[in-house]
Amino acid sequence: MPKSSRFTLCFLLSATCATVIGLFSTSSLWARTVVDHLNRTVEVPDKIERIVVADIYPLASLAAVLSRSEAIVGMHPVSMSAAKNGLLGKIRPQVLKADTSFMKGSEANIESLMALAPDVIFVNASNKTLVSRLEASGLNAVAVSATRENYNVFATFESWVQMLRDVLGDSVNAARISSYAQRISALVNERTKEIKTQDKKRVLFLVQYDARRIVTSGSRFFGQFWCDAAAAVNAAESITAENANAVINIEQVYAWNPDVVFLTNFTRAAAEDLLKNRMHDWSSVKAVQEKAVYKMPLGLYRSYTPSADSPLTLLWMAKTLYPDRFNDIDMTKETLAYYKELFGLELDQETARRLFAVH
Repeated sequence: MPKSSRFTLCFLLSATCATVIGLFSTSSLWARTVVDHLNRTVEVPDKIERIVVADIYPLASLAAVLSRSEAIVGMHPVSMSAAKNGLLGKIRPQVLKADTSFMKGSEANIESLMALAPDVIFVNASNKTLVSRLEASGLNAVAVSATRENYNVFATFESWVQMLRDVLGDSVNAARISSYAQRISALVNERTKEIKTQDKKRVLFLVQYDARRIVTSGSRFFGQFWCDAAAAVNAAESITAENANAVINIEQVYAWNPDVVFLTNFTRAAAEDLLKNRMHDWSSVKAVQEKAVYKMPLGLYRSYTPSADSPLTLLWMAKTLYPDRFNDIDMTKETLAYYKELFGLELDQETARRLFAVH
């Protein structure tokens, strides 16, 4: 073989070996697999720089504070609404630049999604049609569930944190976040465990409320968790309609006569709407007579659902229901410490005070 031919052959072999080694190196160093909430194995890049949160609405805020906020390049319009009206857009203004046009309800425009060049897309595990479409398009879709923990807010919150750690890597300190949540839960339980059933506050959640429609939380929605965790009785526990399907009328409210009413941030209604009988006559309801009507906090997301604020929400709710048992708890200090310790966020005193104010 001529010398020049031997040189060419060696060069080609070296280049081929380098390519093969490079492929193996890229695979081992720059990609890893995660198992999502549909038990699918999904390969994601080792370094996540572009994140889309499709239709698992509360997850966008958690992802934004546990990653670089500029990494959130797409989110659902429902998530964006909360970001604009709540705390997230103020402390992470970069998320307000995220694209929302790719989602309409539960449907996604795949071409628009691909144009965002996401490293990973988080999608609601219940939306299996969209999961399949994303998978068929070659996009890295990680399914995340809001219901697999049977509406247990804390268990769901912790499963989301763990999923984000699996996807984003060791920068997410899942153990520290879980420990904080468990500490709050234990504190509330310790201070309320001796309350007798007959002395527990009877709570009604208004998930959605206007002149035409009243939606509460029965035993198969997040309101049941909040009542159980805060040592209250869910006035609507007998309602078995799941999720936001528990439609009731004002006569049912009269029959239950709750001690306390919590309005979520999924309704525009405020406490004043009940206190002033703007849409229905609430004057005979105990909660209204005693002015025990409260709007739930709007922090990083709407606090009724699992969210980055779930531990603080439980503490706020317990203190609101049983102020004498939590009179030493300063919610402003707790809020400042929580955001700094878990998310490295420095809030000012006034913002912290307003977020979880106990009325």
